[in-house]
Amino acid sequence: MYYLDFIGVELWTALFVLLNTLTVIFVGTKFLFKPVMKMIEARQTEIDNMYANADNAEKNAKALENEYNEKLAAAKDTSERIIKEAVARGQSREEEIIRQANRDAAAIMDKANADIALEKKKAVNEAKDEISVLAMEIAGKVVGRSLTDADHAQLVESFIDELGE
Repeated sequence: MYYLDFIGVELWTALFVLLNTLTVIFVGTKFLFKPVMKMIEARQTEIDNMYANADNAEKNAKALENEYNEKLAAAKDTSERIIKEAVARGQSREEEIIRQANRDAAAIMDKANADIALEKKKAVNEAKDEISVLAMEIAGKVVGRSLTDADHAQLVESFIDELGE
């Protein structure tokens, strides 16, 4: 019966093994499984928070990008408006400068025409004076006598009238 002792089950040994197994399971559950589960849950919560933060950051980035694009479009519109206004002011200024130049040119032409008319009048008066002197001398030689001032004025006027025609 020696081999039966080897195969046989002793009640106290089985109980001791069972108690040891239950103790290991209890200790393992209490000191190992629960802390590990708590760490896993904490890590899972941290990961979920990281994903939530990443989603929020992505939403914020998209909102900022949209705001940036709106501001960029507004800046483009403003710059185009400023450029158009500057061009319009430049054209207006150009037209004003041209109008002023035309007015100045017309004033210069008017002054030149007035100067020409004055010089022409002076030349005509000088020519009248010279002609009257010559006419007096010729008339005096033709008539053979000296003319009075009234005769002289009469001759000059008739001669000038004939020249003017």
